[in-house]
Amino acid sequence: MPKTKRLPGYCHHKASNRGVVTLAGRDVYLPGPYGSKESRASYDKLIAEYLISGRATAGDDGPCVAEVCLAFLKHVQSYYRTPAGKPTSEQATFKGLIKLLREAYGTAPAKDFGPLQLQVLRQQMLKLDWCRKYINAQTDRVKLLFKWATAQGMVPAGVYETLRCVAGLRAGRSGARESDPVRPVPRSVLDAALKRLNKTVRAVVELQLLTGARPGEILNMKMAGLNMQGEVWKYTPEQHKTQHHGHARVILIGPRGQEVLRPFLKSATDAYLFSPRLAEEERRAELSAKRTTPLSCGNKPGSNRKRYPKRRAGDCYTVASYRRAIDRACEAAGVPSWHPHQLRHNAATLLREQFGVDAAKTVLGHRTLSTTLLYAEDSIKKAAEVMGKIG
Repeated sequence: MPKTKRLPGYCHHKASNRGVVTLAGRDVYLPGPYGSKESRASYDKLIAEYLISGRATAGDDGPCVAEVCLAFLKHVQSYYRTPAGKPTSEQATFKGLIKLLREAYGTAPAKDFGPLQLQVLRQQMLKLDWCRKYINAQTDRVKLLFKWATAQGMVPAGVYETLRCVAGLRAGRSGARESDPVRPVPRSVLDAALKRLNKTVRAVVELQLLTGARPGEILNMKMAGLNMQGEVWKYTPEQHKTQHHGHARVILIGPRGQEVLRPFLKSATDAYLFSPRLAEEERRAELSAKRTTPLSCGNKPGSNRKRYPKRRAGDCYTVASYRRAIDRACEAAGVPSWHPHQLRHNAATLLREQFGVDAAKTVLGHRTLSTTLLYAEDSIKKAAEVMGKIG
């Protein structure tokens, strides 16, 4: 008796707790939780349509949205990296967007994705309570995805051209909430948190306040990029936010900032100045020094450490670990939490009030949208005069 072909099975996708069935080589994720009536009914409907079509495989529809997303994700993982090879934050942003796109239109032919589908996807973003600016940015990323797919020959050129017709949401006319403006950290809140930080993280916070640098620029500081000649030191980061646009970035460190930085200077040019591993060792040494129980009693130093801890202190703080350290300090101090990026606004406010907008723009490394402003020698001298007084 000839063996009959088995029907595609109803499978469990554990990560999302959803049913999934593979039809014509494509995974189709079913609505509702795995095992629910909604999920089972959707499976039965798909199988019925599959049998009626004579177990037809994919025709001339080309790749589905999920296949385009998978190909684009591989591009994202290789393209959005720093010169040192580290993934940028853009990778995580794209991953969240691709997950949303696949859930909504994963099995649909990519060539059929048009303005209406993009607007439906945008409504999903509204339901997730994303702010208007972030929704517009993510909508533009969807367009970028299909632009890339067009260049790879995965979808017709007309797909991207029609998506460009979808305009961004306008303020006050979309129903999307507006993002809260970033404000400087109140001085009382800042002082309370500083008392609860270890000396390494406290030094990073103080340097941000004195230089107006971004968190990542200070956290990745190495001796190799530090020029200590002259009254005002100059630090050139290995990588910075606008590096891929060909912009230069010089961080100026005045006398006060130099005093903060001196205890962390190292002989090795490639070593990070602010090491969480060294900070943890110093914390343990301080606790040991404060110990009142004799060493002959209780636990000996190092005897109660886990052999295989889940987390180990690394060579360099990330912006996320730096922010978590600040959150813990704020919680211990009983004050509202704040984000490291707010410290740039503290520095900007002080610079604008005392030295004007032009000096603040040069010190902070800002660029205008209409004109590419390169670092001119007179601008560096002007900023150095400012940092010699307040930095």
